Amino acid sequence: LVVGIILVAINPYKQLPIYGDAIIHAYSGQNMGDMDPHIFAVAEEAYKQMARNNKNQSIIVSGESGAGKTVSARYTMRYFATVSKSSSNAHVEDKVLASNPITEAVGNAKTTRNDNSSRFGKYTEISFDQSYQIIGANMRTYLLEKSRVVFQSENERNYHIFYQLCASAMQPEFKHLKLGKSQENNLLFI
Repeated sequence: LVVGIILVAINPYKQLPIYGDAIIHAYSGQNMGDMDPHIFAVAEEAYKQMARNNKNQSIIVSGESGAGKTVSARYTMRYFATVSKSSSNAHVEDKVLASNPITEAVGNAKTTRNDNSSRFGKYTEISFDQSYQIIGANMRTYLLEKSRVVFQSENERNYHIFYQLCASAMQPEFKHLKLGKSQENNLLFI
């Protein structure tokens, strides 16, 4: 087992101009240490090691609730999607990135520390072809906080999907579910 680069990132709880396409292109092709420490530097090193050694790479994003793990993982995926693009690409990368809102609706909830906190773990495996372009991804979830379905602490909420369903209760495709307003469902929604 070899442990590579370790990056400590701090969640500023606001958007910063350090994650745009210009910054991605600045880190693309650079050697580790030539640029400032950044999530894109870690992603570039993993990408280069994969291409150079033809071996799988892992990036572990860890931290406490509200630390920005989901956002950091999203930036990493966006980095791979951007640096691996070609003009003939079939938009697989866009599909991989587009799956995040669905996963977050089902597994994220408001906590006292974060309005959009993931209440589960994620393992995302990104597959590349011989040209190192993304050809697919597989996301597995684990450790879903099931107790949140029937109980939430004060100032916390249930999973976003429940509120979204109740907000859509009058739509024809949801009427058969007999959903009411979220305030009427005290067992599920607080």
